[in-house]
Amino acid sequence: MNFIGNLIWMLCGGLLSAIGWWIAGVFWCITVVGIPVGLQCFKMSSLSLNPFGKEVVDEGGAVSFLLNIIWLFVSGLELALANLFIGCILCITIIGIPFGKQFFKIAKLSLFPFGARIVRERTIAC
Repeated sequence: MNFIGNLIWMLCGGLLSAIGWWIAGVFWCITVVGIPVGLQCFKMSSLSLNPFGKEVVDEGGAVSFLLNIIWLFVSGLELALANLFIGCILCITIIGIPFGKQFFKIAKLSLFPFGARIVRERTIAC
Protein backbone atom coordinates (compact mmCIF):
# COMPACT_ATOMS: atom_id res chain seq x y z
CA MET A 1 0.00 0.00 0.00
CA ASN A 2 2.90 2.35 0.73
CA PHE A 3 4.19 1.85 -2.83
CA ILE A 4 0.90 2.94 -4.38
CA GLY A 5 0.66 5.90 -2.00
CA ASN A 6 4.20 7.01 -2.86
CA LEU A 7 3.54 6.64 -6.58
CA ILE A 8 0.40 8.80 -6.43
CA TRP A 9 2.26 11.16 -4.05
CA MET A 10 4.83 12.02 -6.72
CA LEU A 11 2.06 13.02 -9.10
CA CYS A 12 0.25 15.13 -6.46
CA GLY A 13 3.17 17.44 -5.75
CA GLY A 14 5.76 15.29 -4.01
CA LEU A 15 8.16 15.72 -6.90
CA LEU A 16 7.84 19.52 -6.61
CA SER A 17 8.59 19.35 -2.90
CA ALA A 18 11.65 17.19 -3.53
CA ILE A 19 12.90 19.61 -6.18
CA GLY A 20 12.53 22.47 -3.68
CA TRP A 21 14.64 20.59 -1.12
CA TRP A 22 17.18 19.73 -3.80
CA ILE A 23 17.52 23.36 -4.92
CA ALA A 24 17.97 24.48 -1.30
CA GLY A 25 20.66 21.81 -0.87
CA VAL A 26 22.54 22.97 -3.95
CA PHE A 27 22.55 26.58 -2.73
CA TRP A 28 23.74 25.55 0.73
CA CYS A 29 26.57 23.46 -0.77
CA ILE A 30 28.06 26.47 -2.55
CA THR A 31 30.09 27.30 0.55
CA VAL A 32 32.21 24.88 2.57
CA VAL A 33 30.45 25.89 5.79
CA GLY A 34 27.03 25.12 4.30
CA ILE A 35 27.84 21.60 3.08
CA PRO A 36 26.45 19.81 6.18
CA VAL A 37 23.22 21.78 5.80
CA GLY A 38 23.09 20.95 2.10
CA LEU A 39 23.54 17.24 2.80
CA GLN A 40 20.62 17.39 5.25
CA CYS A 41 18.54 19.00 2.49
CA PHE A 42 19.33 16.09 0.17
CA LYS A 43 18.21 13.63 2.88
CA MET A 44 14.94 15.51 3.26
CA SER A 45 14.53 15.48 -0.52
CA SER A 46 14.50 11.70 -0.43
CA LEU A 47 11.76 11.83 2.23
CA SER A 48 9.78 14.17 0.00
CA LEU A 49 9.88 11.60 -2.78
CA ASN A 50 8.40 8.76 -0.70
CA PRO A 51 6.93 9.80 2.67
CA PHE A 52 4.42 6.98 3.14
CA GLY A 53 5.63 4.34 5.57
CA LYS A 54 8.09 6.71 7.28
CA GLU A 55 7.86 8.86 10.37
CA VAL A 56 10.04 11.59 11.85
CA VAL A 57 11.61 11.23 15.30
CA ASP A 58 13.02 14.33 16.99
CA GLU A 59 16.39 13.83 18.67
CA GLY A 60 17.80 17.36 18.65
CA GLY A 61 20.20 19.01 21.04
CA ALA A 62 21.75 22.47 21.45
CA VAL A 63 23.66 22.43 18.15
CA SER A 64 20.56 21.27 16.29
CA PHE A 65 18.57 24.07 17.88
CA LEU A 66 21.07 26.71 16.71
CA LEU A 67 21.17 25.27 13.19
CA ASN A 68 17.38 25.19 13.10
CA ILE A 69 17.21 28.90 14.00
CA ILE A 70 19.61 29.82 11.19
CA TRP A 71 17.81 27.45 8.82
CA LEU A 72 14.41 28.93 9.67
CA PHE A 73 15.36 32.40 8.48
CA VAL A 74 17.43 31.38 5.45
CA SER A 75 15.54 28.51 3.79
CA GLY A 76 13.03 26.89 6.11
CA LEU A 77 10.20 29.38 6.02
CA GLU A 78 9.89 29.30 2.23
CA LEU A 79 9.86 25.50 2.05
CA ALA A 80 7.42 25.21 4.95
CA LEU A 81 4.97 27.69 3.43
CA ALA A 82 5.09 25.94 0.04
CA ASN A 83 4.42 22.53 1.62
CA LEU A 84 1.68 23.98 3.84
CA PHE A 85 -0.02 25.58 0.83
CA ILE A 86 0.02 22.37 -1.21
CA GLY A 87 -1.20 20.40 1.82
CA CYS A 88 -4.16 22.76 2.31
CA ILE A 89 -5.11 22.49 -1.36
CA LEU A 90 -5.01 18.69 -1.22
CA CYS A 91 -7.14 18.58 1.94
CA ILE A 92 -10.06 20.16 0.08
CA THR A 93 -11.12 16.73 -1.18
CA ILE A 94 -11.55 13.60 0.91
CA ILE A 95 -9.22 11.62 -1.36
CA GLY A 96 -6.46 14.20 -0.93
CA ILE A 97 -6.48 14.23 2.89
CA PRO A 98 -3.81 11.51 3.33
CA PHE A 99 -1.56 13.35 0.89
CA GLY A 100 -2.22 16.67 2.61
CA LYS A 101 -1.24 15.13 5.95
CA GLN A 102 2.07 14.05 4.45
CA PHE A 103 2.66 17.58 3.21
CA PHE A 104 1.96 18.88 6.72
CA LYS A 105 4.54 16.42 8.09
CA ILE A 106 7.10 17.70 5.59
CA ALA A 107 6.14 21.34 6.34
CA LYS A 108 6.91 20.78 10.03
CA LEU A 109 10.17 19.15 9.06
CA SER A 110 10.92 22.10 6.77
CA LEU A 111 10.87 24.42 9.77
CA PHE A 112 13.13 22.30 12.02
CA PRO A 113 15.04 19.64 10.03
CA PHE A 114 18.11 19.34 12.24
CA GLY A 115 17.96 16.79 14.99
CA ALA A 116 15.23 14.91 13.13
CA ARG A 117 15.70 11.27 12.19
CA ILE A 118 13.56 9.48 9.62
CA VAL A 119 12.54 5.94 10.54
CA ARG A 120 10.20 3.38 9.01
CA GLU A 121 6.77 3.12 10.61
CA ARG A 122 6.18 -0.05 12.54
CA THR A 123 3.43 -2.23 11.19
CA ILE A 124 1.62 -4.73 13.33
CA ALA A 125 0.93 -8.05 11.65
CA CYS A 126 -2.42 -9.68 12.40
